[in-house]
Amino acid sequence: MRESKRLPLLRLLGLTVAALLIQGYHLGVEDAEIYIPAAKNLLNPRLYPFGREFFLSHAHLSLFSPLLAVTARVTHLSMDWTIFVWYMATLFAMLVACWQLVSISFESARARWTALLVMTAVMAMPATNTGLLLMDPYLTARSLSTPLTLFALAALLERQYVRAVVWVLLVGSVHPQMAAYLAFLAVLQWFQVRARRSVEQPAVPALAAGVFLLPDGFHLAPATGAYREALFSRDYFFLYNWTWYHWLGMLAPLAILAFFWRAKLRGVRPAFEQLSFLMIPFGLISIAAAIVLASSPSFEMFVRLQPLRSFHLITIVFVLLFAGVLGEYLAARRPWVVAAIVLPLSVGMFVAARATYPNSPHIELPGMATTNPWLNTLRWIRRNTPEDAVFAVDARYFKDPPTDVHGFRAIAERSSLADYYKDSGVVSLFPDLADEWKQMSDATQGLNHFQHADFVRLRNEYPQVSWTVIHGAAPSGMNCPYQRGGYAVCKISSL
Repeated sequence: MRESKRLPLLRLLGLTVAALLIQGYHLGVEDAEIYIPAAKNLLNPRLYPFGREFFLSHAHLSLFSPLLAVTARVTHLSMDWTIFVWYMATLFAMLVACWQLVSISFESARARWTALLVMTAVMAMPATNTGLLLMDPYLTARSLSTPLTLFALAALLERQYVRAVVWVLLVGSVHPQMAAYLAFLAVLQWFQVRARRSVEQPAVPALAAGVFLLPDGFHLAPATGAYREALFSRDYFFLYNWTWYHWLGMLAPLAILAFFWRAKLRGVRPAFEQLSFLMIPFGLISIAAAIVLASSPSFEMFVRLQPLRSFHLITIVFVLLFAGVLGEYLAARRPWVVAAIVLPLSVGMFVAARATYPNSPHIELPGMATTNPWLNTLRWIRRNTPEDAVFAVDARYFKDPPTDVHGFRAIAERSSLADYYKDSGVVSLFPDLADEWKQMSDATQGLNHFQHADFVRLRNEYPQVSWTVIHGAAPSGMNCPYQRGGYAVCKISSL
């Protein structure tokens, strides 16, 4: 038992570096476009005088942004370096949390290290069709909440309930939705202990408890207008859009975990069986909830609860337990088997990471030179335009190949009108923003092909807008102090 409590810090630090090398790091991509501007705004309130609602809606529910801002102030690091340091800290915390789970689940060091090595290799893999990765190659509130959730789960399994409550409160401070999932798991575990692994009994009480976790403002009605467009842009919210292989990715891990629960495997501890069991009703109830929400248009206003996000945690647990079992059974007399499993996974995930961000450095250290013309354009904007500048960018710029899904606000540190893709994700969770989002994104759709008259119209509609970024040639008659790499940054305040 003493061996299982030791924390192999040097090895975990080495795996942290390995995870960085495999999955890379990117500043301000994907959901970081929502989370990072809020932190930068707290550090410098002069930034983002327009359109803050599209990132503050999330920020008001979390201490993630204040944590980054306080860290930058105390350490005197730039915000970009602060973000990178926190990213590395969350990678390390993730591996420490995984180590705790596998230490209470497996007897042998062989099984534990196989699980950790596999997790290191596949840390950026998708969690079935949830739209989530196990750990993102960029920093968001999920980067903190994921390891904290695993720490809470380990404490529950060890019946260290005071410690578990502390971890749950920390999770809730950065990601309230994950705290609700943990409360759900705690209910399941309590009934599991009382019912001695009865599958049927946890379901009804757990579902009843879940009713009290619903936030206010939900009602039975179909989604309409701009909100419907934003909601349905996330097709994975609706279970009827899932293909057979998405279903396989959801149900197969539950079936294997059910086998683990009942199989009396060699070299496992009681927590292994308990953890395997907990994930089964957790997943099945989530699927049942998703089926109900997809069964009628009347439930569309509840779809944003995303019950299938539970499979983010289920997938992490499954990877750890499955890899540990492989290590226990396959590598007992054949140590090379671990390398034969981990090395191809690492290479495959590295190739996938490069394919996801083909135009950007694999590890985007702050200030690093890049040949990506979009990133160079955003850096020029940050250095050469007023802090209170408001930009118009093509509403669909996020899918423009050179961008590699780097967000304008997060890197340029300037306000902009709402974009179609990323801000629609905010709208899907906060319906009150729908009409504003739709109006802004419609106003800038096709901006890269605007003529002088179109910019005059845009200026009349949004007098706050003073600059624009154009991917392509700028219209004649515009003052464009930056024209490089196929992008032009132009003033429109004097049109």
